[in-house]
Amino acid sequence: MKASWNMLRAVLAAGVVFAHNPVALAQAYPTKPVHLIVNYTPGGPADLVARTAGTKMGEILGQSFVIDNMPSANGAIGSVAAARSAPDGYTLLFASAGHTSIVAALYRERLPFDPFNDFLPVGMIDESPQIIVAHPSLNVHSIDELVKLAKAKPGQLNFGSVGVGSGNHLGLELLKVMAHIDMVHVPYKGTAPVMQDLLAGRVHLMLNGMATVVPYIKSGKLVALAVGSRKRSPAAPDVPTMIELGYPGFEVSSWHALLAPLKTPAPIIARLNTAANQAVSDPQIVKALAAQGVEAEGSTPEFAGKVMREEYERWRKVIAEAKIVAE
Repeated sequence: MKASWNMLRAVLAAGVVFAHNPVALAQAYPTKPVHLIVNYTPGGPADLVARTAGTKMGEILGQSFVIDNMPSANGAIGSVAAARSAPDGYTLLFASAGHTSIVAALYRERLPFDPFNDFLPVGMIDESPQIIVAHPSLNVHSIDELVKLAKAKPGQLNFGSVGVGSGNHLGLELLKVMAHIDMVHVPYKGTAPVMQDLLAGRVHLMLNGMATVVPYIKSGKLVALAVGSRKRSPAAPDVPTMIELGYPGFEVSSWHALLAPLKTPAPIIARLNTAANQAVSDPQIVKALAAQGVEAEGSTPEFAGKVMREEYERWRKVIAEAKIVAE
């Protein structure tokens, strides 16, 4: 009996040490699988990136990363579930601009969660450059030619997107604002239908991810005009950036980052950040993501938070100037 009491005292003492020693807590973490909430359906591009990075992080940390797919409009279901989870590092959100910065700019007080005050950033995972493409029938081969045509034919050119307030909608609204041109937005309910109409020439333009459009650029079915990232993309190295073409501040890329619930201990955030950076710098992971048109990109938690804030400010201004009303 005395031995049992001594063991119990030891266990309780250890619990006190871990409760009051963040370093010890982080060293012990994780002791069970980590759940990664993904606001997308299984098998899609974002889901594949999450699984690729999550699997590697699990190997590094010695515990599996379980993907919980929670697709919904604007990612509200998964984001709320992540925000309300225990702040212990065992539930994370695989976040995107569309489900954080953009929805905050679109919905403001109507959003059931706050991407800036309900979470702590862990770090960036990837960046996917967006590229402006045109149907060959438009007969433009540069942004300069596009702008001249749009000014000659105000309101006669159109561009497609996957919906009002989506990244590819706002990106071309930003071009309209910066170039002082008038083009008609045609929203669709997904990538497949808008791509079908773009390839058929019923839609003139689109801003889309590299993985989706590069094959059509190579086959001559679409014309590449410019990329929206800060630097040229390895997937299309001959295509200039909008910044190169005289549009400073035109930065339109899709990205993913890891977020943890608010009050997650700083040592656990640091441990997760280290694991995430190790994962996305692994040559095999870099190669696997590149095959999906995605550039692996780690960061500090502070940089991830900065990206989210900058995105919010950029799109808030575009939404206000273009008078975009969320559906």
